[in-house]
Amino acid sequence: MKEYRIAVIGGDGVGPEVVAAGMGVLEVAASGFRLNWEHLPWGSDYYQAHGVMMPADGLAVLEGFDAIYLGAVGRPDVPDHLTLWGLLLPIRQRFDLYLNVRPVRLLPGVLSPLRDRGPADIDMVVIRENSEGEYAGVGGRAHAGHAAEVGIQVDVFTRTGVERVARYAFELARSRRRKLASITKSNASPHHFVMWDEIVEQVHRDYPDVHLDRILVDAAAAYMISAPDRFDVVVASNLFGDILTDIGAVIQGGMGMAASANITPDRSKPGMFEPVHGSAPDIAGTGRANPIGAVWAGAMMLDHLCESAASRAVLKAMAEVLATTRIRTPDLGGTATTSEVGQELERAVRTASTPG
Repeated sequence: MKEYRIAVIGGDGVGPEVVAAGMGVLEVAASGFRLNWEHLPWGSDYYQAHGVMMPADGLAVLEGFDAIYLGAVGRPDVPDHLTLWGLLLPIRQRFDLYLNVRPVRLLPGVLSPLRDRGPADIDMVVIRENSEGEYAGVGGRAHAGHAAEVGIQVDVFTRTGVERVARYAFELARSRRRKLASITKSNASPHHFVMWDEIVEQVHRDYPDVHLDRILVDAAAAYMISAPDRFDVVVASNLFGDILTDIGAVIQGGMGMAASANITPDRSKPGMFEPVHGSAPDIAGTGRANPIGAVWAGAMMLDHLCESAASRAVLKAMAEVLATTRIRTPDLGGTATTSEVGQELERAVRTASTPG
């Protein structure tokens, strides 16, 4: 039986709760293979005890796993830039997880804030460049504490970085509805975003069957609200992809629905799979956290591990429970707890797997 080593970083706030629910669902879906979980106690608690978000050899430890299943990181008494640069960004950059893949799909049974829109209108995938761009971390500060204090942050775009993410997006668009929207702000940023536009146009020559739409980011934000059905596959830089996917999460029913995969297509390094709702410390321990984003991310992890049948079973169960039952957390209008939703999803996977 094939076995996969999965590093589990529950992290902070509601992270351990939603990850536990997700693990339960994935265990039921695991048919013909085994998931071996190893919990790593990294995050803000670890920071408070050791002054770092993970140990010095943390990246070397993670390299031995097949995938990373992450809950959430962050809490009010630890600055956000320390949590991000102490854990998430080093993993993405060290392992060159240059693709951040985020499905934005309104499932039947879930109400969008866009009341006049239904599941047929909101179904897209955002491909976010994940290793450079605005989050490259190049820059610094000088004259700290003085009136002349200055901070400089430099965006870094490379031809390799833009081309590889564009090519992945075109391939994905070709497998879906053959529409790709490339998001920039090239009218105000005449260097790196004009370069981005040029490279995307060059890659487009290899995909003449895919319609390319170039959209400025402010217009794209408006279209995601006014005309979400305009989008199929979206490709964007690190920052723009980050912002647009939060809009996407809201229109698909809320942040609790948001799932994310950080991957490299050749699977040479462990991908990292996470819900992207944040640690929500205000509801930690109350059982109110929505586990759907974590379960969805787990399904993406199974697919990345080439266990596509199990992935489809999880996604089918998720859609079935939301469409046919009222078992959902308060953010979706229900009264169920995190664990109760997880148990219902387990039941749905188990039922679908039972012959007859």
